[in-house]
Amino acid sequence: MKQKLRLKDLDIKLIVLLLAISMVGVFAIGSAKESLQMRQVMGLIAGFVIMLLITFLDYNFILKFYWLIYAGNLLLLVLVQLFGKSANNAQRWIEIAGIRFQPSESAKILLILFFAQFIMKRKDRINSPTSIFSMLALFLPVFVLVYKQPDLSTSIMLVLIFATVLYVGGLSRKLILGVLAVVIPAAVVLLFLILQPDQTIVESYQQERILSWLQPEKYALSTAYQQQNSVTAIGSGRLWGKGLNNNEVGSVKNGNYISEPQTDFIFAIIGEEMGFVGTSVTIVLLTLVAWECLHIGTKAKDLSGRIICFGMGGHVAFQAFINIGVTTGLLPTTGLPLPFVSYGLTSLISLYAGMGFVLSVGMRRPQPRPSGTISFTELIQEEIYVENPTK
Repeated sequence: MKQKLRLKDLDIKLIVLLLAISMVGVFAIGSAKESLQMRQVMGLIAGFVIMLLITFLDYNFILKFYWLIYAGNLLLLVLVQLFGKSANNAQRWIEIAGIRFQPSESAKILLILFFAQFIMKRKDRINSPTSIFSMLALFLPVFVLVYKQPDLSTSIMLVLIFATVLYVGGLSRKLILGVLAVVIPAAVVLLFLILQPDQTIVESYQQERILSWLQPEKYALSTAYQQQNSVTAIGSGRLWGKGLNNNEVGSVKNGNYISEPQTDFIFAIIGEEMGFVGTSVTIVLLTLVAWECLHIGTKAKDLSGRIICFGMGGHVAFQAFINIGVTTGLLPTTGLPLPFVSYGLTSLISLYAGMGFVLSVGMRRPQPRPSGTISFTELIQEEIYVENPTK
């Protein structure tokens, strides 16, 4: 039966939060590189329209084509390997009909959608060896194709999203703890091996990023240069910042001490020009966006809807934490954008599309019945039980 949609079920709070954090990004990008501000605005408008269109579509109908979603995701990543455009020693972009975009960004959203339906159809046997093996076998091609671009940071994000989806999907906690008991020591050993001079596990520039994080003084004039300047910029903003588009000679941004500040290090621009207040507002807004996704997920009518909401909430939370951790020196340098804030149309539009699915789930949550009422089906079941309690 077709469900009646009510506008009052539209989560206005989430929409307001998304617009607010996006406007922070527009202003910060305009200050970092004014020529890109209008493009970000156009991306915001396009993403917002796409989000609204998806909101009023039934997510269950779209999820019926989950194998096409998986195949399309895989095809885009394969096209990157075959015909992708290269920049900064990485091949991550493809150009179709004059439009250039980064499939690894959309891969995060498509992965959530695919596994939302895949797990939904196997929810009663999610912990069986066959299901677990199948999910790993389906995840690995996506992971490997992104990792080979090379894009280690996005690969890590895919793992975190996949882990979130599995947990929400009902994977046994005992199994999760068992895996963690193996993975954590293995990660320590892997890190030790990566730090060896003759290692071949990661690219040399990736190894140097880790070394510069552990020994920033040694790499202060090379790999650690940008991250150290980012920390300086954030600290120099103090409480209220130096102001957007300021002309201060001592500004880290104005001195071009941070390359491409409109992307991965946009948080440094916010810290320097909007101060502690601006960075706090940014963190609070991102936290509230993630929290609202989880809140909608707890009221979803089915498991697939819950996975979509928790997957998107985890996506925003993990990526924001990693990006801010990098700009403040807490984590090694990676190439992850700050959600809804960093310049990048593929990232922005993909995130808004994902939020459209979250809103679609919220629009189709179970409707509360008036107190004291009971459905015909429940009445029949109750009568059957009274006549024959063994049933």
